Amino acid sequence: MNPRLDALLRSTVSAVQANALTPIYALPAAVRRRLAGAPIQIDGNTLDPEIQLLVRLNGLLPGTTKTDAAAARSSFRSVNKLISGHPRELQRVTELTVRGADGQLGARLYVPRNAGRGLLVFFHGGGWVVGDLDTHDALCRVIADDAGVRVLSVDYRLAPEAPAPAPAEDAIAAFTWAVEHAEDLGVDPALIAVGGDSAGGNLAAVVAQQSVVRDLPRPALQVLLYPAVDMVGRRPSRDLFGENLLLTEEDILWYREHYTPDPALRPDPVVSPILAESLAGLPPVLITTAGFDPLRDEGIEYAEALQAAGVDVTHINHVSLPHGHYNLQTIPGAAAEAIKTLTAHLKSALH
Repeated sequence: MNPRLDALLRSTVSAVQANALTPIYALPAAVRRRLAGAPIQIDGNTLDPEIQLLVRLNGLLPGTTKTDAAAARSSFRSVNKLISGHPRELQRVTELTVRGADGQLGARLYVPRNAGRGLLVFFHGGGWVVGDLDTHDALCRVIADDAGVRVLSVDYRLAPEAPAPAPAEDAIAAFTWAVEHAEDLGVDPALIAVGGDSAGGNLAAVVAQQSVVRDLPRPALQVLLYPAVDMVGRRPSRDLFGENLLLTEEDILWYREHYTPDPALRPDPVVSPILAESLAGLPPVLITTAGFDPLRDEGIEYAEALQAAGVDVTHINHVSLPHGHYNLQTIPGAAAEAIKTLTAHLKSALH
């Protein structure tokens, strides 16, 4: 790299440390490409150059090795403030409480100006250990605004204080509450979907399965965004993409130990929905995977298993993107297009 670009890279890292990610992506595209470095190609896929720049900057920042849950939560909140951009203005955002498995849970209802009668009950990602209503606030606003649906984001209990199956039972109880209170929420009970990203996608898959097993109200649609669905098996994508990206093998194991300190629970479908005896009769599903995601292969396998069981499946594999890309609100390119694809599907399915 020439001295001018080297100096620009140093100033770019300083901007990231100062929580100023947006100006970096205002640089000319040619400059961003050069800062990103030589293309990264793995398993026949090429990482989106805009994401590659973020990955490179992340690698130059101070280490973020997880130590304890409190520190990890603080770090996750800080990162999401950095990447989420300016929040969308909606008609109304309301704080409320919903029923959990063992008491009330905090929740947030997003109502866009063009709201129809559909609702997405949303569970945030974060390995069942980190994340909250605020870390996914920007994403929920975009989904609500662009899809024209209400979004109910649920603050389920987190591990290690509440290990498995507590978050899953909270998710089941909260979704059932939403259906029971559809009129209060201003929605049609037949148009209530369940969804989430990563660990939240796991919880959404569990809600859909248990709605059948326990004869509870069924979601109109499952929205599983790069979900974690198997706490037992290991697939090649864990080795291919488990280092130097936004979710690492070290992260996966750290989350698993906190969420399931008792390994005997890991094969239970309430923890590993891909291990359910039957997937027949489940609601339609939108499942998205990412080409540079350690969880890619289990997500693809789950989509194939759902389809084989006769479930109506829409599977989209964003081959140039990593895990976590729906939270990258400030980054142009393939990540922005992925969000548009998601909201278009929701708009079609829930209106």
